[in-house]
This record gives sequence, structure tokens and C-alpha cells, in this order.
Amino acid sequence: MSAATTFWRSVNRRDFMAGSGFAASAFTTPVTRWLVTPADDSAERRGSHRVGRADLDELRDAADDARRWDSRFGGGNWKASSVTSCLDHRAAPLLQGNFSDAVGRELFSVTAELSRLAGWTAFDTGEHNEAQRHFIQALSLARAGADVQLGCYVLTTMALQSLMRGFASEAIDMTQGAFSRASGRAAPRVLAFTKLIEARAHAREHDARAASRALAASEDLLDRARQDSGDEPRWIDFYQHARLSADASEVFRDLNNPKAALAWNQRAAAMPPGVFTRSVGMRLAIVGTAHLQARDLDHGLRLGHRSVDILARVQSSRAKDYVREFSTALGPWWREPAVREFAQRARRELDVIA
Repeated sequence: MSAATTFWRSVNRRDFMAGSGFAASAFTTPVTRWLVTPADDSAERRGSHRVGRADLDELRDAADDARRWDSRFGGGNWKASSVTSCLDHRAAPLLQGNFSDAVGRELFSVTAELSRLAGWTAFDTGEHNEAQRHFIQALSLARAGADVQLGCYVLTTMALQSLMRGFASEAIDMTQGAFSRASGRAAPRVLAFTKLIEARAHAREHDARAASRALAASEDLLDRARQDSGDEPRWIDFYQHARLSADASEVFRDLNNPKAALAWNQRAAAMPPGVFTRSVGMRLAIVGTAHLQARDLDHGLRLGHRSVDILARVQSSRAKDYVREFSTALGPWWREPAVREFAQRARRELDVIA
């Protein structure tokens, strides 16, 4: 617990954000520690001021707001990125307060959730070193709160960052470790999301059989979640069958199987752009790329332009990466005027160069 409470003393120091970019090896020790002992013994603390239910509710509301704004406008939006200010000015003093074991567990859990969100917004805007540090702290806080299923979710998010930074093999190990450690202790929907990210990592490794197995396991767990009568944490409510289908399109795009990618996309329900702006724009780029893989330039370009329409409203370097991948897939048609027009538009409106 002491490591969790003392972290914030240095969180804003200049050297906190210093150093090079993402390093997968930096995850090794905190991940191993969580896998071996995912929960600390006690969260009780005697401090100068009492932490109560209203404090916890305020932090949860801040986390909910940050999630909504991140989905609509990307991690670079001021409201989404303000979660770091909440951590510094509200959560940090509370961690030095006076609380029972039960209140302390909740305090550490919700602060872990905020730290994960701070990492996520940094990851979304390409600040990978900052994101990594926040994810590591989120895992430590989840451990202090004895919140195994949140720890599983944080570790899965860490795996996703590793995957998107080119470390697919490490992402597979992390998702499998998270799933094994949390099985029987996490809600089916939480475990289902872990299997989804494992499937995406296998796809980046071009292992179609392993990707399909993980995807099927995720779908089975989502079916169980429908029937499960227990409470689920609200931070996982986004993961529904529609999200699985959308991500499955990406899995099969990465496997260069456009037929399967487009079939999964047909199963994915439409998401309102006003709520999931970034996700809608990214999905259009993914499906557009699948059409290009199927040699359907016209359809692919239409979706590419729609993706730019939507993502021009979002502050997310991660979303731009999907447009960049789409632009790269246009390579065989580079002499076509319509393709050059798209490239110029992507550069002008999103600063994306293939």
C-alpha cells in the first residue's frame, strides 16, 4: 500500500515524464508482482482527514465523465485529459487520508480506474511513456484495493498498448496471464474482453487458428455475461456483442481475410457517431481497408472519406494510425487520381501521411 500512496508525491515532477518512449520490458516487474500476489493484505490507513462515501462518489463520477468524453472526442480533448488533474488534486490527498479497510479498498480501486483512464488518454494521443507509467500505477493501485477484476482489465489495457507498439508476443503473454489469474474472480464480460485482445494479438502474429480460438472464447463469455445475474463493474459495460463483431473485423483484416472481416462487420450493430465518435471513424477505416484487400477500390475509398469526415472531429493519434493503415493499403492504386485526392485530404485534415 505504501507504494500506492507515495507515488503521487512525484507524479508531476519534471523527471516523471522524462525518458525514452514505450519499453515493453518496463511492464515485467509490475505484471509479475500482480500475477503472483494480486491483492494486498490491508488498505486501512490513519491520516489527518476522514475519507467518506461522498469522496468516492465524486471520483467515480469523474471517471464516468472522462470515459464519455474520451469516446466522443478522443484522449486529446481537454475534458478527457483533465482526469490527470483529478488524480493530482482530488485523489492524491484522499490517499493520504484516514479510512477503514473497506473504504480504502474502494478508494484504491476508483483511483486505479482514474489512473488507467489517464494512461488511456495518454496512449490515445501518442504519449506512450506517460501512458505506460500511469498503467503501471493503476495496476499497483488495483492490487492495493484487492480488485482482481480491475487488475485484469488494467493488465489487458497494458497488453493492448504493447500490441499497438509492435510487441504482439508480449501482449499474448500478458492477456493469457491476466485471464488465468482472474478466472473465477472476474465477471464473464471482463474475461471476455481479455480474450478479445488476445485474439487481436494473435492476428498481428498471423496465427489465424489461435486468433479464432480466442475470439470464440470471448464470444462464449459474452453469452455467459447475458445470463449472469451478478453485478458487473460499469467500466466494462462498453463491451457488448456489437463491439466484439467490430473488433473481429479488425482481427480478420490483420489476417488478410477480407471475406471474414466484412462478414463480421455485417454482424456489428451501428454505433451512434455522437457517442462513439472515435470508434465509428476507426471502424470505417478498418472496413474500408478490408474492401481494398478484396480489390474493391471504389467502396474502400467511400469508407475512407467517411472515416476522415468523422475523425476530423477527434483528437486521437491512435485513430489517425487507422487512417494511415488505410492509406498504405491504397498503394496498388497510387496512380489513380481519386487515390491521390484522398491522400491529399488525409494530409490536409488529419496530418496523416502514408
